[in-house]
Amino acid sequence: MTSRKTTAEPVKEGSVDEGAPWMKGLHADAGYLLYRLGLRSGQLFNAALQRSGLRLRHYALLRYLATVQGAAQRELSQELGYDPSAIVGLVDDLERLGFVERRPAPEDRRRRIVALAPAGHDFLRDSDEVARGVTDELLAPLGAGEREMLHVLLSRVAHTNGG
Repeated sequence: MTSRKTTAEPVKEGSVDEGAPWMKGLHADAGYLLYRLGLRSGQLFNAALQRSGLRLRHYALLRYLATVQGAAQRELSQELGYDPSAIVGLVDDLERLGFVERRPAPEDRRRRIVALAPAGHDFLRDSDEVARGVTDELLAPLGAGEREMLHVLLSRVAHTNGG
């Protein structure tokens, strides 16, 4: 019996023969293509954020908090689709950096909400260009009209059935 070594390392770009017959079936599946696009987007975004020590999940949480006056961790979990235990770690990381604050909820001082701190606003402002750069790299093969159409279509799919 032979053993096979498995690895969790990401596949290096260009190491898969995209024209291989077995890939044609996968590339005919929109779900698979969206999965691949999501992986690539996450890799690019995480690489761009690497200097800050943050990852895409941190950035998404900060972006959400920029749209509200504060949110309970349960709300963050529901809105972002992250496991509640992951939210605790993300908020802890961001609180250590001074990007968020845990505050008493105005209507119930025993409850805590997470709010964006001034340093978090500054980080988001400074990272806008990074985010645009990632999007530009990811969507480089598309023209402006195609990018707009892709965004419209992805938004429609993402916001159907509570997504």
